[in-house]
Amino acid sequence: KRPLCVRGRMHANGNGASAAGLKKSEMELESSAEQLEVSVSFKELEKDAKEGKYNVVPIFTEMVADIDTPVTVYLKLSDCKGPKFLFESVAGGENIARYSFIGVKPYKVMEFGSENQCDPLRVLEKELKDINLKPDSKLPEFTGGAVGYVGYDCVRFFEPTVKVPQKKALDIPDCIFSLYSTIVCIDRVNHTMKIIYNIPLYRLYDYNKGKGEGVTISSLYKEALEALNDVRLLLENPVPKRKQLKAKKGASKSMREMKSNVGQKGYEGFVNTLKKHIKCGDIIQAVPSQRLMCPLEDVTPFDVYRQLRMINPSPYMFFMDYDTFQVVGASPELLVKCQSGVVTTHPIAGTRKRGKTKEEDDNLAKELVSNEKERAEHIMLVDLGRNDVGRVAAPGTVKIDSLMHIERYSHVMHIVSHVSGKLDKSKTMYDAFRSVFPAGTVSGAPKVRAMQLVNGLEPQSRGIYSGAVGHFSFGGNMDTCIAIRTLAVKDGVAHLQAGGGIVFDSEPTPEYEETMNKMRALGKAIQQAQRMVRKRKIR
Repeated sequence: KRPLCVRGRMHANGNGASAAGLKKSEMELESSAEQLEVSVSFKELEKDAKEGKYNVVPIFTEMVADIDTPVTVYLKLSDCKGPKFLFESVAGGENIARYSFIGVKPYKVMEFGSENQCDPLRVLEKELKDINLKPDSKLPEFTGGAVGYVGYDCVRFFEPTVKVPQKKALDIPDCIFSLYSTIVCIDRVNHTMKIIYNIPLYRLYDYNKGKGEGVTISSLYKEALEALNDVRLLLENPVPKRKQLKAKKGASKSMREMKSNVGQKGYEGFVNTLKKHIKCGDIIQAVPSQRLMCPLEDVTPFDVYRQLRMINPSPYMFFMDYDTFQVVGASPELLVKCQSGVVTTHPIAGTRKRGKTKEEDDNLAKELVSNEKERAEHIMLVDLGRNDVGRVAAPGTVKIDSLMHIERYSHVMHIVSHVSGKLDKSKTMYDAFRSVFPAGTVSGAPKVRAMQLVNGLEPQSRGIYSGAVGHFSFGGNMDTCIAIRTLAVKDGVAHLQAGGGIVFDSEPTPEYEETMNKMRALGKAIQQAQRMVRKRKIR
């Protein structure tokens, strides 16, 4: 574990520094860069700065990761101050994605809520619009950028006619974006991990644009080497011991014992009320939800995440720590993705619990995909997805890439379709997000009227649930999922939430049971984490 040796003051030409002194500093930087085995030399960075084509340059160093996992890497970095995150992915419930990402030490955190009432995407777009990232074929598409969540209640900024309940169940921001220059990328194919730092050349003063801070190339390179080395030293350490927590009384033994904000009677009342609106032609479908609350007994939110990733492997698995609260999730559903100018969304509608045997599981899948009610509901939401994408896509480019296939997860199976379109030149990825958000699968159809009715029934604002979690990258791409199968933890209490699509022939009790089934993986993760802690205590 060698500390990086970066010595000497950095000077700009013309400030009285001798050429010999400047040369010595540059030589020391090159020596340090060789020691770290970084991807970009000082001379290469100087060349990039002079050419002026790119104003953010990613630099990385690589480590062997054949005995490390995303969990151990996150734990080694978990004492870093400020927000941090872990993103993992298992496609279709069984194929592990190549890359996992851990972000620490964001250089800026933007919070939106009661004191900051504005469209968060406009603020984010302004923050990222001038960034021009230098591509590197040795790196994944995501090397850094804005990571966070957009809560469901932010719909009021995109659709002012939709009012959200004033009462909050959880005192957390409606939206947070943390801007990360430092990312650790774990490659599950090559069994390596790259520590990536994005060098902000835009901080150099540009006399033509009158922008910049006047820092030197040497100081930026030095900052990059120190950032890479700081993380490397932490990753060379052993995994820290688990912190002992003060036991929290009142932990639930089962989901039925968890406290609901509306109860079974209340939720079934939502179903009956919405069916009246459907029968009179006010709406076609709506998605009410209920929230469960569960104190965590002597377990950390990350303990729960570790169990959830085993119980319910999903395309979007995430753990985000904001110091005073945490967000834990394993979402099956893409909200909207924009990559290389293509906008994609994956509507999910139609749910059955998993069978106890393969034969029962296959029979349930056949019944699900042939059920007229489920098919009609799903097709309606595919059409809604096509309309959402169509508002920002070039004419004639919207298509259905996959229609009504079954995806299986730990406790449930779903009907899934894929819709895509080429982003119109007059639109941005932020426009695409606004167009799709929130998904029809968590709101209803027609979307605006359905939201108005549901928000009038639900006693509290939804917060993170049914909003979005994901990233907006320095490279100009976006990848977000719907915040379902997601829980928020604050003050030792976990908040779970789920809803279901109500249509003309919905029955109240089965609809209530569906919401409980959707939360079952989260409930099981909490209970399993608590059992694991008790076993460690017995030993």
